Amino acid sequence: MTETAASAQRKRATNLSLSEDVLQAARELDINLSQVCEQHLRELVRSERARRWRAEHADFIAAYNATVEQDGLPLERWKTF
Repeated sequence: MTETAASAQRKRATNLSLSEDVLQAARELDINLSQVCEQHLRELVRSERARRWRAEHADFIAAYNATVEQDGLPLERWKTF
């Protein structure tokens, strides 16, 4: 999802519990908490989905890699580079 598409989506209010010192420092630096939380949460969601996909498909990937190791790449004999 692009940043423009993400920012066009409907927002929903929520409550967060943050350490007072971190909250105060962020406010002193004029850091937009909603924007920062959303950006980091999006990245965390993306990386967790990728981790789970890799775990779910680990057996297939290992089997494919073993096949390539044993037999070489499919169509390798037609490779021109």
